[in-house]
Amino acid sequence: MGGIITFHHINNTIKALVFDFDGLILDTEEPEFLAWQAVYQSYGAQLEVDEWLACVGTSPDVFDPIQNLQTKVSVPIDIRRVQIERKKYFKQFMQALIPLPGVMDYLEDAKRLGLNLAIASSSPAQWVNYYLQQLNIKSSFDSICVAEDVANVKPDPALYNCAIQRLGVKPCETVAFEDSLNGLLAAKGAGLYCVAVPNGITRNLDFSLADRVLNSLADVPLSDLLTNFNGCDSD
Repeated sequence: MGGIITFHHINNTIKALVFDFDGLILDTEEPEFLAWQAVYQSYGAQLEVDEWLACVGTSPDVFDPIQNLQTKVSVPIDIRRVQIERKKYFKQFMQALIPLPGVMDYLEDAKRLGLNLAIASSSPAQWVNYYLQQLNIKSSFDSICVAEDVANVKPDPALYNCAIQRLGVKPCETVAFEDSLNGLLAAKGAGLYCVAVPNGITRNLDFSLADRVLNSLADVPLSDLLTNFNGCDSD
């Protein structure tokens, strides 16, 4: 009986969930940072977290780690060698390909509750689709919005506008899940509710704009979390 009441309550308020990908579903952000950090150290330089945060959750064009490295060392950078090393370190740091805690439960509960699901990622389609297939969860999503689908990625709201348009829902009927400040700004800019789930890289950012902040999706069951949101009700 309780399950039925929850089902109707949620369907009358929140109808869809939109997930970021990198750092939210799969921890690709910390391995990527650690890989670049290892490359910098091989040149006797240091990559600071604050420098790296500029590109988290948005286009890689915002911060060029090779260009930045070149400003810190006197020797010419061998770009080919750097890319090979970065890829090698990234594979080492990625370790097991498993979703972050709570992700699988949220996907299963969302389907059980009749919610629509989408991805809104600033990463390219090839990257996102590859890892979704590796995790065997691509079919869980009704729509996947990626960098190629919009003129501007996060913090621009275009990716979230893309997601809700494809799902056929209103912003106020939708909850976004983000680990980065750029993602949070994008979701709120599109008018969605947003739950911030910071990771090791983004944990010290200011997420005060979020409707809720969780240490992990495993902390709160989805059905409990959704009771925080009134959907399109003004009160």
